[in-house]
Amino acid sequence: MDRIPFGIRRLDTTIGGGAPPGSVVLLSGQAGAGAREFMYTSAMMNGLAESDPDLFELYYGGIDDRATTVDEVHYVSFTSDERQVRREMSLAMDEEIVDAAIENVEFHDLSPEFFRLSPVPREWYAAKTQNISKLGQNQERESVHEALGNRVTKHASNNVVVIDSLADLISSARDNMPWSDIPVLLKGLSRAAYDWGGLILVHVNQETLNAERHGQLIDSSGGALLFEWESGGSSRARTMVVKQFRGVLSRIEDENIVRFETEIGDAGFDISDVRKIR
Repeated sequence: MDRIPFGIRRLDTTIGGGAPPGSVVLLSGQAGAGAREFMYTSAMMNGLAESDPDLFELYYGGIDDRATTVDEVHYVSFTSDERQVRREMSLAMDEEIVDAAIENVEFHDLSPEFFRLSPVPREWYAAKTQNISKLGQNQERESVHEALGNRVTKHASNNVVVIDSLADLISSARDNMPWSDIPVLLKGLSRAAYDWGGLILVHVNQETLNAERHGQLIDSSGGALLFEWESGGSSRARTMVVKQFRGVLSRIEDENIVRFETEIGDAGFDISDVRKIR
């Protein structure tokens, strides 16, 4: 495959069909600016392409000749289970899409590993996922970082993997993983993804980081999309800036495009206008 579609029709068309296989793309956004909606839309549209091609064509259209859809979508969350994520997705796009696409999206709930060393009672996060004895056995074997690595290694090859959210992983690193290891982890992920050939989306809330740390994450990723609020007069608009993207950014720069105005509609995240900056 030459490209893997993000599932955002106008973006995919602009950049030649989607992301190059083997890409690790950081989705960094201000609160409510669209990063999370982009993540949800990408997961659901890629899932929908396999589970309901007719509905996919209705909401997305035809796939670019240079792109190929993936067989599987894997959604990794550190703090939320499938029910919570599904409800949030239904608020970001038409529920018809979510209902049809969800069967082709495999959720990986790492909350047992994430919360195990915290003061959070086990029954708060384990009651509906596994019994307490099994939870205790799992906790003895894997840390949250090991669990993430095992899931991604197993499922990333030629698939779409969504990691929600890097901010959670950073907060869990306070005891046994220093900040300096986080960019290294992202660089290692980018190195491995080149051989896996899929697409990995990593979400982070920009407001949880200072400028230096944010810059380190951008430098450690193959691509970085920044989601911001832009004020103009009495109104505010969501915008997406392509900050970095190996193998893609040069194409956008050739067309003098670096910023997109965005919106949230029935099909989820979408581009409403292309801002050409010379």
